[in-house]
Amino acid sequence: MLDESLLPRIQTHLTRFQEIETLLGDPAVAADQQRFVKLTKEYKHLKGIVDLMKDYDAQVDNVAFYHEVIEMESDAAAIESAKAELQAANDDIERLTDEIKLFLVPNDPEDDKNAILEIRAGTGGDEAALFAGDLAKMYMKFCESKGWNVAVTSTSEGAAGGYKEIVMSVSGDGVYGILKYESGVHRVQRVPSTETQGRIHTSAATVAVLPEAEPFDVEINEGEIKWDTFRSGGAGGQNVNKVESGVRLRYMWKNPNTGVTEEILIECTETRDQPKNKERALSRLRTFIFDKEHQKYIDDIAQKRKTLVSTGDRSAKIRTYNFPQGRVTDHRINFTTHNLPAVLGGSLDEILFALSSTENAERLKAAEF
Repeated sequence: MLDESLLPRIQTHLTRFQEIETLLGDPAVAADQQRFVKLTKEYKHLKGIVDLMKDYDAQVDNVAFYHEVIEMESDAAAIESAKAELQAANDDIERLTDEIKLFLVPNDPEDDKNAILEIRAGTGGDEAALFAGDLAKMYMKFCESKGWNVAVTSTSEGAAGGYKEIVMSVSGDGVYGILKYESGVHRVQRVPSTETQGRIHTSAATVAVLPEAEPFDVEINEGEIKWDTFRSGGAGGQNVNKVESGVRLRYMWKNPNTGVTEEILIECTETRDQPKNKERALSRLRTFIFDKEHQKYIDDIAQKRKTLVSTGDRSAKIRTYNFPQGRVTDHRINFTTHNLPAVLGGSLDEILFALSSTENAERLKAAEF
């Protein structure tokens, strides 16, 4: 059952939900697109606690009802049935209580953001690049299953296929909050196609998931950006040879955490539209600076929570894909599945659910209720 001390906090959320519901019906608010979008996101978030409380209250009523049935009923079969229903209602109350408490624990403020997904081949040469390509396909299929939009912003292909590096921008509902668990070193154990003696090789690729920064998240003096344009390579016929659609920006930035000034160099050749490439290069610049400036914040949060997952540590070995055994193991929570083809085909829900459940349990344990 919910502790009475939590009721004022819950009521605050319910009251705010009603306020937003009224505001969204105001034509003046609807005309302000930025405010309308912000309120709509908050409305969707708060609807979670509204629905949870409806379910909770319904189960509390069920408990009272079945207690009454047990006291008043004389038929043994009816009493046993009521006891079973009573147990089910109590189980639901216990589950809903945990879900309500979890809702009251503050989320990572970046969870609702879009994300920049970077994959880089690590140790293993050509095999590592091929594995990076496999991971890229896996994430693209997973994002497609979620209805998210994926845009590849830059690539560096491997000599034998795959990628030395690939950067993707992913947009949709709650993207970063779901994909953040993927940051870290991914290992693959398999026999490469070039291996003549059938020996198993171990290769690796590093995945980094960054919350995509909004324009108001960081301060950039756009007048200090140096822009270059160049002709994009690859397929495209005469347009490639004549139009300088690729853009390169250079920006001198002082890291507030270290005091060191460094030059940031970003290229974008995603489209044949130079203004769009400039816009996306700027987005990557904002995300890069946001990530660097907030690294201390991320480190502090990880230290406070001592969480096993989503620490943002990109040097940690988090997962192994073992082809001979058809096994995928996530080392953070000792989770193993023997459905490797499905995982590489984009079926990540089971792993991500286990990771988020573990972190949520840690958040509940650390919360003061």
